[in-house]
Amino acid sequence: MPTVYMYVVRYDFGFAPNPFDGVCTLACCMPVIRRKAKIGDWIIGMGGSELKATGRCIYAMKVTRDLSFDQYWNAAEFLCKRPVRHGTRRTMVGDNVYRRDPQTKKWLQENCVHSQPSGEQDMPNTNHDTQTDRVLISDEFYYFGGDAPLVPSKILRKIGYRNGRGHRVFSQNDCQALLSWIKAEAKESNCVLADPFQFRMSGKRFSKTRNRLIS
Repeated sequence: MPTVYMYVVRYDFGFAPNPFDGVCTLACCMPVIRRKAKIGDWIIGMGGSELKATGRCIYAMKVTRDLSFDQYWNAAEFLCKRPVRHGTRRTMVGDNVYRRDPQTKKWLQENCVHSQPSGEQDMPNTNHDTQTDRVLISDEFYYFGGDAPLVPSKILRKIGYRNGRGHRVFSQNDCQALLSWIKAEAKESNCVLADPFQFRMSGKRFSKTRNRLIS
């Protein structure tokens, strides 16, 4: 039986997850989920107090493929997800940011949301993201972004979900009503139904050391 992982999305730029170009990817943050989730499992990102979206569903993705960071970096299909910090909002939040140096085998980080304001590599973010050398890829996803709908409280109560730190794990059987509701609410899959909550803040960086956004 597939598993459903649910967690609170603290920041929603379109970086983690990255729902653009017809494929939803989770390449940064959430290292435990990226390590444990199997093909066929679901990941559901809920809104929280920081986005003023408690109880709302930001996205749901079914894990259909996975790649290592080097495979993700080198795949022609995902060149479009490499970040361009002086580009459009969409390219600024590209999540294809890690690969190993061929000689030293050390992790390299592109200029991205998780870099220092100067664009230089941020080691705390690098160490956190690369502790799991795995990118989750979804060819079946529902991304609501800033139009995240409020999930009926009776559905959340039935599965026993409450917002909190970390993630919650449920069986797909227990979450079938939630998944059916998400699909019906979206009406369309594999597209961005609305811009991310914080799309206009895509130029900011996240500092792992300070645990907050910085310019």
